[in-house]
Amino acid sequence: MRRIVVVGASAAGLAAAETLRREGYDGTLTLVGDEPLAPYDRPPLSKQVLAAEWEPERLALRTADALAALNLDLRLGVAATGLELTGRTVELADGSALPYDGLIVATGVRPRRLPGEGAHVLRGIGDALALRERLTPGRRLVVVGAGFLGAEAAAVAWRLGCEVTLLEPAPVPLAHAVGAEVGEILTRAHRERGVNLRCGVAVTEVTEDGVRLADGELVDADEVLVAVGSLPNTEWLAGSGLTVGDGVVCDEYCAAAQGVYAAGDVARWHNPLFGTSMRIEHRTNAAEQGMAAARNLLAPDAGRPFAPVPYFWSDQYDMKVQAYGYLRGHDEVAVVEGGMADRRFVAAYRTGDRLTGVLAVGMPPKAIRRWRQAIAGRAAWQDAVRTEVPVTEVS
Repeated sequence: MRRIVVVGASAAGLAAAETLRREGYDGTLTLVGDEPLAPYDRPPLSKQVLAAEWEPERLALRTADALAALNLDLRLGVAATGLELTGRTVELADGSALPYDGLIVATGVRPRRLPGEGAHVLRGIGDALALRERLTPGRRLVVVGAGFLGAEAAAVAWRLGCEVTLLEPAPVPLAHAVGAEVGEILTRAHRERGVNLRCGVAVTEVTEDGVRLADGELVDADEVLVAVGSLPNTEWLAGSGLTVGDGVVCDEYCAAAQGVYAAGDVARWHNPLFGTSMRIEHRTNAAEQGMAAARNLLAPDAGRPFAPVPYFWSDQYDMKVQAYGYLRGHDEVAVVEGGMADRRFVAAYRTGDRLTGVLAVGMPPKAIRRWRQAIAGRAAWQDAVRTEVPVTEVS
């Protein structure tokens, strides 16, 4: 294997490239990115950058010297437009074609949008800077979507003195991900600060004056941020022969085809630890999966299944939310430390008869870190959770 192409100059793509070199690969290594910028960190866009606490230069994942040391064939500012599996070539928007012996797909995701013009999204540095310029005291911001991204942006805008309306179709924020009980905690955090959180409402379009709801109501705004999820960047793979379904479909080794692996937000792989297919859009997973894909590409016969305990965090107002595991589709939630009323607690999540996740709000990292091993060890619920705190059934 003398030619490896990594498509996606992302956290996952950079981790893959670094791992390839660290594991001894000394052939041609091409890193393709559709943005003209070297790999940078995205989580701070909705927090420190939007709040004008950080400038874009601080987001660089590696210094210029560190990138140069990798001896990369960098192709920045040019998107991949096609893949030929039989001929083993990646086609680029500039008309060139890259031959490969091994390929890692790390093209990430892009924001979903709503009909209409003029709304902001938050995916790249330019998006964050454009919105930051508009968040001056007294301006009315409507945020569509109370997921992690929307909630973080709403918290920053509130702190900057904006009048914030947060619109969410679910009964509470993040109900699908963390459950109704934790969603209620997040609801109170917004409303106590004067954010106009409206749940159970659907937005149909962006207008010149704000957004229109499904019932015809117009919600006025000076600025609109749409944060209603994302779409995997897989269009360039159409007709390639790879299986695509809400991401590049991979096995437990992150392999999508012979010599082709995927990593990061774009990868949908089978996680044997939880026995399910998943696609994770969290920073930690991107780096870990990039490393795993690179190792398995170099040594497929000695490949190791990628079976992580996913981790995510979110900063909202004065609350830090952290979680390990796979919380979606859980059957039960139990508070195992602290109390929800105080917004300082650890909650455990059951799926079937197993402990499959744990979430903490307002707690130090060590309070939740010790639960990671229990999840990784497939701990039985009754063995892992021993508490007299009432358990809440989730319907």
